[in-house]
Amino acid sequence: MAIHPDDRLNGDADPFKGDPNFMASLARGLEVIQAFTPQRRLLSISQISQKTGIPRAAVRRCLYTLSKLGFVYAEDGKNYQLRPRILSLGHAYLASTPLARAAQPVLKQLSDMLNESCSIATLDGDDILYIARASSSRIMTIDLDIGSRLPAWSTSMGRVLLSYLPDEQLNALLGRITMIRYTPQTVDSVAKLREELKRVRQQGYALNDQELEMGLRSIAVPIINPQGVVEAALNVGVHAGQVSAEELQTRVLPELQNAARELALLLD
Repeated sequence: MAIHPDDRLNGDADPFKGDPNFMASLARGLEVIQAFTPQRRLLSISQISQKTGIPRAAVRRCLYTLSKLGFVYAEDGKNYQLRPRILSLGHAYLASTPLARAAQPVLKQLSDMLNESCSIATLDGDDILYIARASSSRIMTIDLDIGSRLPAWSTSMGRVLLSYLPDEQLNALLGRITMIRYTPQTVDSVAKLREELKRVRQQGYALNDQELEMGLRSIAVPIINPQGVVEAALNVGVHAGQVSAEELQTRVLPELQNAARELALLLD
């Protein structure tokens, strides 16, 4: 069972209180690891405590243990960051996922043909998790790579994945997210987001026009396995000043859909 950041492991808010098989110390360690993001690569004990709701003393013990194991370090003794060894935790997943293993040649071909960046992501909690990427150029201020995460509701791939969720699961997610107005064009209410997700499901693709970052347009489609289940999403990101929304739909979308069908064969 995934731990949502809002599920605190302390006191009456602990959703696993009374479960003798649940290891709270392990859960805390994983929450500490997940506190680090591309936007916040350096974090102090107090910052991690504030972000996770875990007491400072417990955060300190987690960081001490993770440091001894080689997963984090603090050059100045105060501000911690992840070490490359952390990648080993995700390697087993990526190595065992056929789509992540085999998708790179297809992504590279699509990226070369369109001369644009292409990515594949899956839904992980309230975020999308990048599992494959072919980049022609950096078009975001955030440096994205395999293992990067972004809020699902604000991205084209995330909206594709959310649009296929069962109602109960989608309602729970929409009830707990915090919608940030990243740009003047960002969808700024749950009601508007619901309408957008309905449109995405009906048309079979999501177009994000500078909602996450000004100057960035992206379009995404689902990757559907032979059983009809959406396994992941595939997108292309472009400079808004170079590629119009109309061109994304007329020129890029057909190629994206062809690539998604090819990738779906890897899931058979």
